[in-house]
Amino acid sequence: MMNNLKWSLFISLLLIAGGCKAQSKQIVIHDPVMTRLNDTYYLFCTGWGIDVWSSADMKNWEKEKAVFDKAPQWAVEAVPTFKGHIWAPDISFFNGQYYLYYSISAFGKNTSCIGLATNKTLDTTDPDFKWIDHGKVIQSYPGKTNWNAIDPNLIVDEKGQAFLSFGSFWDGLKLVKLSADAMSVDDDLTEIPTIASRKKTSGLPNPPSIDNNPVDAGGNAIEAPFIFKKGDYYYLFASIDYCCKGINSTYKMIVGRADKLSGPYLDKNGKSMALGGGSILLSGNKNWHGVGHNAAVSFDGIDYLVFHGYDASDNGHPKLLIRKITWNEEQWPQVKL
Repeated sequence: MMNNLKWSLFISLLLIAGGCKAQSKQIVIHDPVMTRLNDTYYLFCTGWGIDVWSSADMKNWEKEKAVFDKAPQWAVEAVPTFKGHIWAPDISFFNGQYYLYYSISAFGKNTSCIGLATNKTLDTTDPDFKWIDHGKVIQSYPGKTNWNAIDPNLIVDEKGQAFLSFGSFWDGLKLVKLSADAMSVDDDLTEIPTIASRKKTSGLPNPPSIDNNPVDAGGNAIEAPFIFKKGDYYYLFASIDYCCKGINSTYKMIVGRADKLSGPYLDKNGKSMALGGGSILLSGNKNWHGVGHNAAVSFDGIDYLVFHGYDASDNGHPKLLIRKITWNEEQWPQVKL
């Protein structure tokens, strides 16, 4: 969630990234998710029309054409201030094609939508390559919904039922059941369960923003849910505190787990993430001032955490970071920065 100052920072960073055809290792990105098709890895990130990168080795990345040439008309109508800068996409292979959920939002407000585009392939040389936009999946409204419809993540349970986790600030992170084709919500939007929050008691009012920005009424600094199934558990990753402040960013990642998708997600001490719980997985250090907005992926039996960090040696520019996940004897994830 960003105010106008953070938006200006984003513009400058995206111009830097857009001018680079190929870079080695730490590319300038925000909110990355990753998948693989054949021998090629693909990153989808926040950017104009959704940034896309490809790589053969997860180290050397080449900028690809954006998903959208221009802002989707439905999004302009739903969020009048929207100009085409799309946040926090999520990529999954589901129902025989690639599902790309994405976030549309007004700055600092929960005037927000999650949209969906699909593609049969990610290979741009394939004649079947074509992004088809399916429009709005869910929308939040100031003064009506105490949740923010951004930061989507698709998760499918053991029965094949698709769910969407999402959320940023306000009442925290949410989980809704999707239709059979995962293109619409099949749930009661008046009673969406909260699966993670920084509020220690359910029903408390939203805390003020650390910026004391009157348009940023969300407070409750948690966002970017990502649910990853591993062994006996569903693991819920989330980012807490504040992104988008360069070297002043305080972003960090927390995790909890549940034996069923609906939760409750408990941390290492048994505290519910819905009531302020969450074990710290990774924090920033002297080299990376804030790390977060992660995805968890698995390739060839190896699990990876994909996220961004604010580079202390490069004026706080957000860079791509990929780290292996190991699992301790109690089946908790461990990651070294």
